[in-house]
Amino acid sequence: MSEKRDEQAQQQDAEVVEQQMQEEAQEVPVHEGEVVNDDQSAAASEDEQRIYELETALSEAQAQIKEQQDSVLRARADMDNARRRADAEVEKARKFALERFAGELLPVVDNLERALEAGDAGNDAVKPLLEGVEMTHKSFISTIEKFGLTPIDPQGQPFNPELHQAMSMQESDELEPNTVMAVMQKGYELNGRLVRPAMVMVSRAANSGVDTKA
Repeated sequence: MSEKRDEQAQQQDAEVVEQQMQEEAQEVPVHEGEVVNDDQSAAASEDEQRIYELETALSEAQAQIKEQQDSVLRARADMDNARRRADAEVEKARKFALERFAGELLPVVDNLERALEAGDAGNDAVKPLLEGVEMTHKSFISTIEKFGLTPIDPQGQPFNPELHQAMSMQESDELEPNTVMAVMQKGYELNGRLVRPAMVMVSRAANSGVDTKA
C-alpha cells in the first residue's frame, strides 16, 4: 500500500510539473509578442525622428535659397540703378560739356549782332562788309545750334523770370502789363538749360506805379 501511495504522489507531482510547464509555455508567446511590439514602436519612433530631421533640413534649405534669391535680386537692382545713374551722368556730361565754352562764345555773337545793327546798309562802301558780318553771324549761329545752343529772344512775349532778367520797366498803353517791350541782350539755352537770361525791358500799366509781378 505504501508503494502505491508513493506512485500516486509521484504521478500527482509529475502532473503538477507538467501543468506548470504548459502554463510557462503559454506565457512565452505573450512575452515574445510584447518584445516585438516594443521593437516596432522603437523603429516607428526612429522613422518619425528621421522624417522630422529631413523636414527641418528641407525648410532650412528652402529659406536659404529664398534668401539667396533675394540677394541676387537686390544685387541686380543695384546694378541696374548704377548703370542708369552712369548713363544719366554720361548724357548730362555730353549735353553740358560745351556749357562753359558756349558761354565764352556769346560775347562774340553779341558783337556781331551789334555790328549789324550799327552798320549802314544803305552805304555802298559799308554794304559788302555788313554782308560779310551777316554771313559770319548766320554761320556762327548755325554752328552753335548744332550743339544745342539756342537763343532766347522774347520780344513781345510775357515776362518769364526763369528766362528773362528785367533791366527796367516802362508804362505802356499798347502792351499788357509784364510784357517784354524790348530785348537789350538775347539770352541763350543749352539743351534746355539756361546759360544766360535775356536782358529785357518790361511794360507796366499806365499810372499804376511799379508792377511788383515783374
